[in-house]
Amino acid sequence: MDYSILRRWTFAVACLYLVLNLGCADEHRTVVDSRGVAVQVPTDIERVVTMSDGMIEGVMTSLGVQDKIVGLGSSSLQRTWSYSYESVSGENYSYDEGMNPVTYINPSFMDLPLAAEDAVNYEALASLDPDVVILRAGSCNFWVTDVNDENLQKTISTIESLDIPLVVLYGPDCYPEPDMSTISDEIVIIGQVFDREEDARALADYIESQVALVKERTVDVPDSERPDVLMLGLSPSARSEGGAGVVFGTDTIESFFIEDLAGAKNAFQDTGYFKTVSAEHLLALNPDVIVLCTAAGYHPPRELYEASYYQNLQEMDAIKNHRVTALPWTPWNCAKRLEYPIDVMMIAKAAYPETFEDIDLGEWLLDFYMNVYNVDRDTAIGIRSAQWMDWTAEESPV
Repeated sequence: MDYSILRRWTFAVACLYLVLNLGCADEHRTVVDSRGVAVQVPTDIERVVTMSDGMIEGVMTSLGVQDKIVGLGSSSLQRTWSYSYESVSGENYSYDEGMNPVTYINPSFMDLPLAAEDAVNYEALASLDPDVVILRAGSCNFWVTDVNDENLQKTISTIESLDIPLVVLYGPDCYPEPDMSTISDEIVIIGQVFDREEDARALADYIESQVALVKERTVDVPDSERPDVLMLGLSPSARSEGGAGVVFGTDTIESFFIEDLAGAKNAFQDTGYFKTVSAEHLLALNPDVIVLCTAAGYHPPRELYEASYYQNLQEMDAIKNHRVTALPWTPWNCAKRLEYPIDVMMIAKAAYPETFEDIDLGEWLLDFYMNVYNVDRDTAIGIRSAQWMDWTAEESPV
């Protein structure tokens, strides 16, 4: 099935439904969600419960309606993180006060009630008396790759039985083929909920433009000249299982970022998500570039270079040539969020440093945060720090 056609059909149905319901009472408007379900939401929305890991909350922040959130569905938006590791020389390095960008912008989220964690607390949800609930399938607490998943459908039907309007969004992993344009669809649906569709489309267009900036520079690179890039997670759980890290196969969004958007080759040409591999396997893969992602913690290049437990990987070309970079701290990023173009830009810049030599990553990040979240430069600098990306204002990652 062509899912791009399906999405266009869904929006066409939405438009038709809106036309046919112009005579309805002024107190409600109709929003067609990712399911294709026409949901009646109040025109005057004051109380919203969100159930995602920052995607819904991020869009609402961009639209300036985040103060309507009265309850959350993920404790990841109410936490700060700290990580440390010891180098082979005995030096200790620490990273403190890491957090989700929307938490940094909205510290009041720390004090909001939780309506869901491992599962929805329906009593708590009902007690918040929301005008609407917005739930994102694919986020960590609602992790599915099949939208017909029994538990997800039970959650949806139970919330709807409470007579609360429920808008359901599908994250990219809910579709059989990776296509980040589905995030734009989510943004627009959220905009329609709050009667801010024009602003939402502008946000979606900006995000897509930043990905296009990357893709247009790499799309014509011949296959023979595309570097091998390995997305590697230095997960402690992988080490505890006897492995050296986790990798992402050709059937993952991460591989889509590497190959379809950044124009490189995924060094791991097998399938599988967050797949534990041995040191021997990594040495055999021997990629040109290593991109470190959030994996049960934050992992800077220095950890791979200097930690005692990675000295057995020092013969990898990417390590010897110091072609290792680290993506921003992105806790609970199961279905990707508004910041996904940062990952794409960083993969491309690591793979093609000369092609992207004109991109000052530190400044590009600040512009990105300011445009996406409508914040000033000082706040953008704070977000950059919260994602442990201050090294971009220096010469090289550490």
